[in-house]
Amino acid sequence: MLTVLESVKLSADFLEKKGIESPRLNAELLLAEIMNCKRLDLYLKFDQPLKETEIIKYRDWISRRGKFEPLQYIIGKVEFYNLLFNVTPDVLIPRPETEILIETIVNRFQGKENLKILDIGVGSGNISVALAKNLSGCEITGIDVSEKAVLVAKENIIANECDSKIKLENIGIENYSANGFLFDIVVSNPPYVSKSEFITLQKEIVEYEPSIAVTDSSDGLYFFRTIADISKDILKKEGCLFMEIGKGQHDVVRNILVENCFNNVHFVNDLQEIERIAVGEMS
Repeated sequence: MLTVLESVKLSADFLEKKGIESPRLNAELLLAEIMNCKRLDLYLKFDQPLKETEIIKYRDWISRRGKFEPLQYIIGKVEFYNLLFNVTPDVLIPRPETEILIETIVNRFQGKENLKILDIGVGSGNISVALAKNLSGCEITGIDVSEKAVLVAKENIIANECDSKIKLENIGIENYSANGFLFDIVVSNPPYVSKSEFITLQKEIVEYEPSIAVTDSSDGLYFFRTIADISKDILKKEGCLFMEIGKGQHDVVRNILVENCFNNVHFVNDLQEIERIAVGEMS
């Protein structure tokens, strides 16, 4: 019977030959999930033989990862901003860069009450839930054109006990109407990859993640223009728009925001010192 150590070594070698980045880490994370333990706990179980059911499931998961299926889709969950979210191929996998978006908003509005927030492209619900957990008394509306994404978001909202703070609508931003309602915050991690750039991305993204959540099939700027245009009419005075942007997009996004009457436009860098979060204020 294969031991934990033997299984990890064999799986890491297989993934490395397939061209998977960080093959050992992937092998350990998948096995830890199957064995219902933390990855570091595997080091205390290296001599432990795997059960036949564990071997069968592990082989299946390693095979799927070897075909570049994202680890998060295989195990069905991901941690984001110290919260756990279910993820399926119907939603974009939450990424560490987006945590900076949450941190930027929380730092600015911490302690404020009765905040009204619109989350455009709610996806898995990670942004809405993280904000609901860290801003007291807020009311959030999350919208998404994908019905399947809204269902995933609903599951995560309930699982994280935020259903009293967040309501969802299955609608795209182009057709959304606030019906005269004004928000303190509009936030979005929109599709911002251009059509030409999309085909150069990692296989995990191109072949498995929902393309409508990654690219606008144009120049990567469509949603910035659309969101800025709509937000200027639905934000309160001194309300703020926060958007995650791609590398090298800050100058054109700045122009888009200024053209739509946003003031004090500025950017927050990620850990690689890339301008990642665009912020604009309504006067």
